[in-house]
Amino acid sequence: MLMASVLTVNVASAPVQLGRLRSGIDKRPSPGPVPVRAPGPARSGPGSGLAGDTIGNRRYHGGDDQAVYAYAREDLDRWETDLGGALTNGVFGENLTTSGVHLTDCVIGERWSVGDDGLVLEVTSPRTPCRTFTAWLDRPGWMKTFTAANLPGAYFRVIEPGTVAAGAAVAVLDRPDHGVTVGTVFRALMSEPALLPSLLVADALPDKIKNKIRKRL
Repeated sequence: MLMASVLTVNVASAPVQLGRLRSGIDKRPSPGPVPVRAPGPARSGPGSGLAGDTIGNRRYHGGDDQAVYAYAREDLDRWETDLGGALTNGVFGENLTTSGVHLTDCVIGERWSVGDDGLVLEVTSPRTPCRTFTAWLDRPGWMKTFTAANLPGAYFRVIEPGTVAAGAAVAVLDRPDHGVTVGTVFRALMSEPALLPSLLVADALPDKIKNKIRKRL
């Protein structure tokens, strides 16, 4: 069985300008360990959970519920085939490029131990595609393409701070039994709104998603 691990830790040292959009999506592998902590509110704290990482648009990105974004190398490999070109670690704006984890099947509220410095992360939600992501990849129709694939990657909040480096092992400490996965939430938000009420059993969902569900009900 393949051991779950972090292949690279990726940060954006400076924002990139994409037309009128300013973004921290241009993340590159870090050569050494990176401190990770809870960033606090998106608009007043450091934004990202990773020290030195740039958040370009704090209206939609960053904060405790989106402190760390992970994407699987296996899913990037699939996109290389579909898009017909090489994709480097960090190209989707992910902080952690993982191996051996099917992120779409991770359960909301699932907790990970990452590395050996006490870092504990909790799965909160999927990434949803936006204009910035489309502009960065320069792929017309990318939002529709990304949605159809149901491979969104996962956001995490920081439960216990620590440091993370390439090669860090990932172990699941706890997994709720409600069965609401990252993929379920993604489909509910993007293409199957009838699923929204079924998400409420997942206490670890961000408040903005819970509020959306309550408004619908």
